[in-house]
Amino acid sequence: MADRHAGPGQTQRPARPTILGPAFLSRFHEHSPNPTQLSGFLALMITGGVLFLLTGITVTATVLGLIFFTPLIFVSSPVWVPVGAVLFFSVASFLCLCGFGVTATAVMSWMYRYLRGFHPPGSDRVDYARSRLADTASHVKDYAREYGGYWHRKAKDAAPGA
Repeated sequence: MADRHAGPGQTQRPARPTILGPAFLSRFHEHSPNPTQLSGFLALMITGGVLFLLTGITVTATVLGLIFFTPLIFVSSPVWVPVGAVLFFSVASFLCLCGFGVTATAVMSWMYRYLRGFHPPGSDRVDYARSRLADTASHVKDYAREYGGYWHRKAKDAAPGA
């Protein structure tokens, strides 16, 4: 009641627009989807509904299959466990073999491109490692020449007739 009778210094609220007024309709038309968005939404809803229906049918069939075939699975499990183990190891070894084959093919392809001078990715690191190995080998060779003679002279000093 206090809202209807505003006293001095109080302001009244503006009148609320009616639900079907022109401001509401213009705002509704601004935010309404265009026909492409509407057809996309309908297609999404139909596809989602069909997929949910198929999911429900699949779950129902799985549960019913387990109910009916569980006794048969338990009775024949002494046969299925070894067969499953053999199949598992066969498939695992085949996949491992395929993975090793792909890896070997990739390595051979990289080496071919490297040796032909095409500079495949990572070849700069291989060149750097090769130069480091060559430098280390030359340092070891120089060290052996320098100190190998030292030990040879020491051996002659220890046994002059040798």
